[in-house]
Amino acid sequence: MPKLKTKSGAKKRFKLTGTGKIKRKSAYKSHILTKKETKQKRNLTGTTLVDKADVKSVKSQLGLR
Repeated sequence: MPKLKTKSGAKKRFKLTGTGKIKRKSAYKSHILTKKETKQKRNLTGTTLVDKADVKSVKSQLGLR
């Protein structure tokens, strides 16, 4: 069976932590920032972990088990 290619969109958006969890950036921080509060923009900065319900889907897109 041939190797599966990684989804190129997924490899740009997700990174693995040392313990095998998947990190992602917060959404809603890319454009239309003028109408958002400073506090909201600050809280959207940084990374969070992918939700437990989505881990299986993201791992398959990354070519992981």
